[in-house]
Amino acid sequence: MSSDLSFTGFQRLTDSFPEQGDLMPVFFIGHGSPMNGIEDNEFNRSWASMAAEIPTPRAVLVISAHWLTRGTRITAMDNPKTIHDFGGFPEELYRVRYPAPGNPALARETASLIHSTKVGKDHEWGLDHGTWTIIRHMYPNADIPVLQLSIDFTRHADDHFELAREIRELRKRGVLIIGSGNMVHNLRLVAWDKLDEDAYGFDWALHMNDTFKGLIRNGAYDKLIKYEQLGREAMLAIPTPDHYLPLIYTLGLKKEKDQLSFFNDKAIGGSVTMTSVRFG
Repeated sequence: MSSDLSFTGFQRLTDSFPEQGDLMPVFFIGHGSPMNGIEDNEFNRSWASMAAEIPTPRAVLVISAHWLTRGTRITAMDNPKTIHDFGGFPEELYRVRYPAPGNPALARETASLIHSTKVGKDHEWGLDHGTWTIIRHMYPNADIPVLQLSIDFTRHADDHFELAREIRELRKRGVLIIGSGNMVHNLRLVAWDKLDEDAYGFDWALHMNDTFKGLIRNGAYDKLIKYEQLGREAMLAIPTPDHYLPLIYTLGLKKEKDQLSFFNDKAIGGSVTMTSVRFG
């Protein structure tokens, strides 16, 4: 991308989303089951509490585990549809619509900040359950623009970390950025008969969850990026990278002076953790 185009994109961003005094925080949120979108539970009550604690964003940008693409894309439509990308759940869940607007101008401006890869403007996707099941609890009036940035499954974790660093500017402009996945996520090993048992986690899942938190606290992002080198238990926790990579985006978005906190730090079904991270 030429320097002129980069400057033009930055200028548009400055005009549309002028810099504000404080940085917006950035979250990694463990989204868990789609049923969290309609149930009243400790996890989604925490999401609502988080929204009440921070400034109202001008827009929300979500990196969801459920939008994997070849190449990077950003939703650029005026009115993103609600996607029910799951099966076997109660009809009530499929009736949910979250009619938040999009923001095509912000989509273009965000794409212009990214130099490491070309970003396609997408008009087909919408808001998948990694996004709307969370955001409808945080902003139930659906009056804040919501966009999604896809995860290019052909790229390694370090590429995603660097891409996230390129869009940190958005935090100055009132954009709340959320990585939505799960730190430990192995559905093949879920103990379905233990879903109602509070904080039930296999030893390896609890160990890796604690390991990930320790590395985050210590700023050892290189080890988190090279998670394949963390051993067999890490491969059980991350059998596929889709739910883990949104955490890598959150780490890339962190600023040096951001304060760290964890919330919803609990295992469910043995092999999934809802552990979530806030910076700022």
